[in-house]
Amino acid sequence: MNVARLSKAFLVLLIGLFGVLVAANNVFDYGSNFNFIQHVMLMDTTFPDNDLMWRAIPSPAAHHAAYWMIIVGEMLTGLLCIWGSVRLVTHSREPRDLFVKSKRTAILGLTLGIFVWFFGFMVVAAEWFLMWQSQQWNGVDAAFRFIMCISAVLIYLTQQDPD
Repeated sequence: MNVARLSKAFLVLLIGLFGVLVAANNVFDYGSNFNFIQHVMLMDTTFPDNDLMWRAIPSPAAHHAAYWMIIVGEMLTGLLCIWGSVRLVTHSREPRDLFVKSKRTAILGLTLGIFVWFFGFMVVAAEWFLMWQSQQWNGVDAAFRFIMCISAVLIYLTQQDPD
């Protein structure tokens, strides 16, 4: 038994469970986090009279579309990581080259997770819609925690494995 390989699979599984749980929470308690997305896109709690208010999007349809893109990204992250974890466990006793090939799905899932929370929340929400200016609807710290956890698992997963 290779403990390091199983450790990698377990950590990928945890990220997968996180992604699925976050997506499920967003579906089953749609209104709570939809309000978050709506206020961020409306930019209604950013600094008063900022010169970038032209970026605000008042369309409820666009708010719902953005929210569903986030939910789908979170769910795909979760499912890819869970499937990637299964593949890692299945190949944990195989020679190194086969185990390395089995990392592909997990790497894809982790990378998608970084995309969702880094691009979606840090680039688009925090910087484009100035979410960082909001006292009430600011998800920068939470997004950063998620990005760092996912990144740490991705770095660990891609480390060279002994035979």
